[in-house]
Amino acid sequence: MDEKKKFIPLKDLEIYQLARKLSSVAWKVYSRLSYQEKKVWGDQMLESVDSVGANIAEGYGRYHYLEKIRFYYIARASLSEGKEHWLDLGFERGLIISEEWDDICSIHLPLQVKLNNTISKTYESKKGGKNER
Repeated sequence: MDEKKKFIPLKDLEIYQLARKLSSVAWKVYSRLSYQEKKVWGDQMLESVDSVGANIAEGYGRYHYLEKIRFYYIARASLSEGKEHWLDLGFERGLIISEEWDDICSIHLPLQVKLNNTISKTYESKKGGKNER
């Protein structure tokens, strides 16, 4: 019997679920901002955080391993921008409450690790002559 890997839908990937969870927290914060806060800080924060899931989705949908990795790298960079700069700045400025910050931090590290692992596994699959999804 051929032991082919089954295709996993994007919405079932834990890495994508974590990215969407982070976007959900970011949206909750964004939704209560004033117009000025949205324009000065919120728009850029939300764009960088939402970009994480969008780039995971785009990479997952690509066939060639180098294309996949390119989008996973962009997702990782967006995660860094979103969390390490915008969300951290928002917490520092009092735009993000402690409970939200705890949620953000509990999502960030596992997501970062899973992105790194996904990049590594995609490289490994190429070395093994496989082109996995």
